[in-house]
Amino acid sequence: MKALDTNILVRFLLNDDTAQAERVLKLFRDAEQNEERFFVSILVLLEMIWVLGSVYEIARDDLINAIENVLSMPIIEVEKAEAVFRALLEAKKSNLDLADLLIAFCSKAAGAEAVITFDKRAAKHQLFIEL
Repeated sequence: MKALDTNILVRFLLNDDTAQAERVLKLFRDAEQNEERFFVSILVLLEMIWVLGSVYEIARDDLINAIENVLSMPIIEVEKAEAVFRALLEAKKSNLDLADLLIAFCSKAAGAEAVITFDKRAAKHQLFIEL
């Protein structure tokens, strides 16, 4: 199995560089035909959230939908997938930062009781404790 970098997913989602986006589409089609899968790490998802939200100014709901679409692709295997899905479900119910939710739910999946933070906004969520 090979892993995907953030820029591959961004090209796929935004088609902002046509030549690169076409290469990604071919890569994905070939993977489907050959029943191959690609690994997407939590770090890539965090970076993708930052890039799409900060650099491309993608609206929060569109960002959530984009992540869900990527995760639903049969050729994608996501690190801590259950925690990521739970973070996305929580994101639909709250306005907490997506990266913070991902950190919280991945930490919980790893056995942490809570995430200690200085972030007052994040600390309002039960998975965080303000220091």
